[in-house]
Amino acid sequence: MLTGLPGPTFRIPPPRHTGGLILYLDFDGVLHPEGVYYWPGKGPYIANPPGHQLFEHADLLERVLLSYPDVRIVLSTSWVPFYRSVAKPARWLPHNLRSRIIGATFHSRMDKASFDGAPRGMQVWSDVLRRRPDKWVALDDDDSGWPPWCRHNLILTHKICGVAAPDVLVELKKKLAAMHNA
Repeated sequence: MLTGLPGPTFRIPPPRHTGGLILYLDFDGVLHPEGVYYWPGKGPYIANPPGHQLFEHADLLERVLLSYPDVRIVLSTSWVPFYRSVAKPARWLPHNLRSRIIGATFHSRMDKASFDGAPRGMQVWSDVLRRRPDKWVALDDDDSGWPPWCRHNLILTHKICGVAAPDVLVELKKKLAAMHNA
């Protein structure tokens, strides 16, 4: 229980899974271009640039992770607080990625406004402190607000090409191999 902080006292439940090898996964700017919007009644769509599809690089990530069956996924995407669920955003992923998901950086007992006000790096770092992975990396297209002590865990993706950018793909493979062999 957290006390002595401004505002109400609240409990943050422990995660169901701790330890292990974790990939923190953002969606926008990683698995498809960052320009995603939500159309009420129809759902998410890519507004810019034209010619791209939602989750167009999910199969690529799935193939890369085949060599690392012990790596689990924690969703670090704004889709989770938007839908207030892990299950709804996860349904967009291929089965082999979906089956690796063990949670998200946001959960229902968090204050959404406070969570949304924190930079992504601090959202991930807070989850690292709760989940205590043995090793971890994060795929994200935004490097602002990442604490200096964990920036080496961030794989910065291209905002349009995402994980499919050749240099990003090389870095991901290198960091996964290092995590797995350590």
